[in-house]
Amino acid sequence: MKCPFCGHLDTQVKDSRPSEDGLTIRRRRFCPECNSRFTTFERVQLRELTVLKKSGERRMFDRDKLARSIGIALRKRSIQPDQVEQLLTRITQKLESLGENEIPTSLIGKTVMDELKKLDSVAYIRFASVYRDFSEAKDFEDIVEELGKTDE
Repeated sequence: MKCPFCGHLDTQVKDSRPSEDGLTIRRRRFCPECNSRFTTFERVQLRELTVLKKSGERRMFDRDKLARSIGIALRKRSIQPDQVEQLLTRITQKLESLGENEIPTSLIGKTVMDELKKLDSVAYIRFASVYRDFSEAKDFEDIVEELGKTDE
């Protein structure tokens, strides 16, 4: 594993343990070159996913990009980092278990929205405003109304 501080290619694992959800391994690493310590996470990947964009372009699925998008929706919300990690794992596992290598962005967005709806209604609305490309206040009213119907 490459050291994120100095770029040295030979780092050492000092400690390994399963995460709370049991789906990832947390590893504490040490760089003998610069004496830095850092943490990595290892998780099972069922298949290589390719994202099929609306334009027809194909890109490799990037879990970190998904994490950043969800992080923006969850900004300043009282959601713990381990809850976010579990959310990302559930979404990724759902996508990998579809049996398809190419996943359209629309399906990824719907899966994220379904999971966010269960976790935090404000984050759900924030994500929906970008995913559905809201252009006026009425769009927000509609999604809040839709959210209210599912809570009943």
